[in-house]
Amino acid sequence: MAATATPQSGTKDKLYDLITVTQLCLEHTWRLDQYARDADRDGDSELARLFRGMQEHSRKGADECKKLLRERMSD
Repeated sequence: MAATATPQSGTKDKLYDLITVTQLCLEHTWRLDQYARDADRDGDSELARLFRGMQEHSRKGADECKKLLRERMSD
């Protein structure tokens, strides 16, 4: 595979892709919470604030994915 090739999910199922992105956002949210706590423990409030901002972004992404997933699964 060439270095410029785009990775593929291995499936053409958009619902599967949406579920995967939802899972990744939720996992990212969980990890960022851990990182923010580590930064707090080390007294680095600037880094903790950065991680919490990123966590909120991931949480919003997960919420958007879950909403769209509910809509598409009810069809």
